[in-house]
Amino acid sequence: MKIFLTLLAGAAIVVVAVVLTQTPTPQAATPAARPNRLQDNVSALQDRLRRVPGDSAGWAQLGASYVELARVTADSTYYGKAQGALERSLSVKPDGNGPAMIGMGALANARHDFTTAKDWALKAKAVLPSTAEVYGVLADALTQLGDDAGAADAVQRMLDLRPNVAAFTRASYHFELHGQDAGAKDTMELALRSATSPDEIAFCRYYLGELAFNAGNVDSAADEYDQGLTASPQDPALHQGKAKVAAAHGQIDAALDGYREVVARAPLPQYLLEYAELLRKAGKDAEADQQFALIAQQQRLLEAQGATDDLSASLIAADHGDKAEALRRAQAEWSRRQSVFVADAMAWALHVNGRDAEALPYADKAVSLGWHNPTVVRHRAAILAGAR
Repeated sequence: MKIFLTLLAGAAIVVVAVVLTQTPTPQAATPAARPNRLQDNVSALQDRLRRVPGDSAGWAQLGASYVELARVTADSTYYGKAQGALERSLSVKPDGNGPAMIGMGALANARHDFTTAKDWALKAKAVLPSTAEVYGVLADALTQLGDDAGAADAVQRMLDLRPNVAAFTRASYHFELHGQDAGAKDTMELALRSATSPDEIAFCRYYLGELAFNAGNVDSAADEYDQGLTASPQDPALHQGKAKVAAAHGQIDAALDGYREVVARAPLPQYLLEYAELLRKAGKDAEADQQFALIAQQQRLLEAQGATDDLSASLIAADHGDKAEALRRAQAEWSRRQSVFVADAMAWALHVNGRDAEALPYADKAVSLGWHNPTVVRHRAAILAGAR
């Protein structure tokens, strides 16, 4: 694949700045300021659209800003606002409205409606075939749908059109899913080299840290998180990384303090779950239950706003809730998409229900690309043991 040629030529690539799709936006000085900046942008766009209601591009920008606000604040009510703004853009300009199509695709990805996201991305591609953001939306959707070859082609097109942080990070994830750790790290370092803002630097350092952490190199991960915090001292993801490192070193009190601050500023489901599991490990069951209740509340709010995440719900239920519900949720997600991510959820849900022989083909599917995520590997090992 040409991705490998791109990597070999990485030192010669001239990188340009870009507004990221589903990655931190580059304008904010720090992630803590990003919601305020986005709110300011929303207010400015609203003022303009009151004066110029026929501005289709303005409505598309407003919709995209709402999608980003939902992502960084975990406030799902922005999804409905995003849909309203994007639909208004399409009503003003129903034909050839590529920006609104890209926005609708990004919104569908955020709602985990990946088939719809793919459809919108293909519509946008027909209108804007040389726009990199189109292929970012398409790559994200196809990755989640389990179309590995299609996702790789979309990432390659991004690299061809605009070799920047958005493209390099997706290429890095492609390598990670294929168990090619060196390629994932090298490509993420290309992303870091191309970063043009504190947010982009923080984002790249965080994922370099994640690659190191998942490979068992905890001290290297800590160093990456520290370097990221130098660029963006308030970044919640980097503080989550530091809390995770503290937990790995057995510094449970420090880890709990770190997670407590992280979820107070960024109550994202991933952080809430890690915090809840650590609280449970520390014997703080009542506090853990509060975090699990928040996760359940978020799930209900997401579903009320048109989002579906049976994958996460299944994995949480398998480890912390109703085993039958875990399997029902996994089967519902599998009926929509057969990716390695959902294969792992299916395998684990079957395992906790005592059905290891049925789980094993799904566990094999989960690692079929070469992915060796520690949790996925642990799940498969337990299933192999149970199937003997």
